[in-house]
Amino acid sequence: MQFTTPLIHGRLIKRYKRFLADIELENGETITAHCPNTGTMLSCSTPGSPVALSLSNNPNRKYAYTLEMVQDNSTWVGVNTAKTNVLVAEAIRTGKIKEFDAVKEIKREVKTSVHTRLDLQVFTENVDIYIEVKNCSLAQNNCAMFPDAVTTRGTKHLTELMRLKEEGENCCIFFLVQRMDADHFTPAAHIDELYAKTLQEAKTKGVMVLAYQADVQPEYIEVNRPLTVRL
Repeated sequence: MQFTTPLIHGRLIKRYKRFLADIELENGETITAHCPNTGTMLSCSTPGSPVALSLSNNPNRKYAYTLEMVQDNSTWVGVNTAKTNVLVAEAIRTGKIKEFDAVKEIKREVKTSVHTRLDLQVFTENVDIYIEVKNCSLAQNNCAMFPDAVTTRGTKHLTELMRLKEEGENCCIFFLVQRMDADHFTPAAHIDELYAKTLQEAKTKGVMVLAYQADVQPEYIEVNRPLTVRL
């Protein structure tokens, strides 16, 4: 995914109210940006961190700037979770996800029960599969981790994948690691023990567990390689 216009650089003053971040731009101006991330951004919300922003030309938006990435541990971290499904769908469509080939169709936001939607349903020549996508921005000691906060919703998605698998459907939980300083993935059991246990159960019951890494740069974000998953 290429950014169609150059991102604007600055430094993070603070992130607050979950969806807002105050930024000092390179020209010294202070602005408030929309922060499209429901997580805690545990390792990438330190005041003073370099950031990159997009600027909308929509005059009706309350906050014209959007926080796209934050630099942590000398690596850019993609924090705009609104782009996560787009990135994964693009990678599947272009053949970068080796587990899915000969893709014929990709559906988005697929309703699987009264109260649940999953991110993607991929149809290939040989199989169709439901995929729930999670954005991973947390990393410590070269290990990417999810979640960065307790996620009841995330556990619910795993339960739904297991239900579908028991009904004979193909299912996958896909972690997109949007930072380059990790060489493997593991669930953050120290943050959400139930999620980690449920992920292990889902794997045991046949749900595919994948983690792929994205190269995050101010000019582009590109899914580029699989990571080893350690449960």
